[in-house]
Formats: sequence, structure tokens, C-alpha cells
Amino acid sequence: MKLYWRYLLILFKSQLQYRASFWLLSVGQFFVPLSVFAGLYFLFERFGQIQGWQFFEVALCFAVIHMAFAISECFARGFDNFSSLVAGGDFDRLLVRPRSTVLQVIGSKFEFSRVGRLLQSVIVLIFAVSNLAVDWSLLKVFTLLLMILSGTAIFTGIFILAATMCFWTIQGLEFANIFTDGGKEMAQYPLNIYHKWVTRFFTFVIPFGCVNYLPLLYLLDKHDGQVLLHVLSPLAGFLFLIPCLLFWQFGVRRYRSTGS
Repeated sequence: MKLYWRYLLILFKSQLQYRASFWLLSVGQFFVPLSVFAGLYFLFERFGQIQGWQFFEVALCFAVIHMAFAISECFARGFDNFSSLVAGGDFDRLLVRPRSTVLQVIGSKFEFSRVGRLLQSVIVLIFAVSNLAVDWSLLKVFTLLLMILSGTAIFTGIFILAATMCFWTIQGLEFANIFTDGGKEMAQYPLNIYHKWVTRFFTFVIPFGCVNYLPLLYLLDKHDGQVLLHVLSPLAGFLFLIPCLLFWQFGVRRYRSTGS
């Protein structure tokens, strides 16, 4: 962890060398999801509710998933840009160093300008919570934090899977955006508004439903009485990381060096 924080500090200082660019990027990252949230607002302004879900309930779901995505993009960006390391032969240097390749890749790039996207999500979260008649308890606060961290783990896992494919394809595959950007857009709504096969896939394969739907039912007191199931369901996001990391190790073992 000491090495990770050193990576973090070095890249933070380097990005602040161009402060105007950094702050402009941060402002841009703030307004991009804001336009998406405006679309969400006008949708509910027109139709009132979707499948029994009210605007502020969906706004809470929106804030959680966008916050998780922003954190993952900030701290796991190294995997998202991993194809350049393979294509340029720079991954060879990581292999000869006495440190985990996961640590080195994840520490190779941080996007601190994503603080703008994160700030926007925090504002939406406060806006939603302040307008919901929720009886907050320590367990509900814990569940909310677990939802955000679990969502971050899922997006990070998808980045790892996409990066691992680069060992065979060299270049990054655009289809991975279906599960990152597409997953973010899909998971900003409660999963039960979609077709059953979509709900099942994004619950049992990529467990977004365990982040944005099951615990949300508990927070809003819409659950069926199985409190423990709803509170602990976000742990599926961390379990999702395990096969992703195993697949990464499988890819590393089969990587063919450039000889450089």
C-alpha cells in the first residue's frame, strides 16, 4: 500500500502541473452526468413514475451508480488504458519488477479530474436523500456505503476483464464499453423495470442488481422482510472481483514478451 500511495501522490502532482487544464477537465466531468440527470428529471416530469418508482427514489439509485463509476474511473484507469502498455511492449518492464502486476497497472494512471463527476453524484445523493422520507439508521448508512464500494468493485472488475483481453487482442475492445458505460446507464435505474433476462444477467453474471436494486429496496423500506439478504447483497460486487483477478493472472501467464 505504501507503493500505491506513492504512485498516487506522484501522478496527482504531475496532473496539477497544468492546473487550468485540470480544473477545466473537472468542470467538464461535472456537467456531463448533469445533462444525463436533467434527462432523468424531465422523464419523470412527463410520466410521474416508472414501474412504481418515484423520481427521488431513482435519483438515489442514479447517484450511487454514478459515484461508483467515478471512483472506479479515477483509481482503476490504469486497466482502462492497459492496451497501450501491451502494444508498446512496456508491460515487459512491469514483469521484471518485484511487485504485483495488478498494483503496477492500477498505479500507472489516475484520473483525478473525475472529481467533477464525483462531486455531481454527491450533490444528487444529498438532493435525493433530503427529499426522501427514509428513517435512516446506522445499518442503512452502512448499506449505502457498501452499495457505492461494491459498485466501484464491479466497474473495476470489468476494467480488469477488458484489460486481460488485450493479452490476446493487443488493442482494447470497444465491446467492453457495453458493460462499463452501458452498465452505468442501465444501472442508474432499478433493475426491475427491464425485461427478466436483462435483470437476471445483471444480477447473477454482472451483479449490478446487488448494488442498485436489492439494497435499494431495503433503504426505501420496500423489501419483503429478508433484511439480511438486502443488506449483504452488495458483497456480490467484491466476489465479482475474484474471477476477474484470476482471469488476469491467467492472461499474465500466457503473455508473450516482445523481447524488448
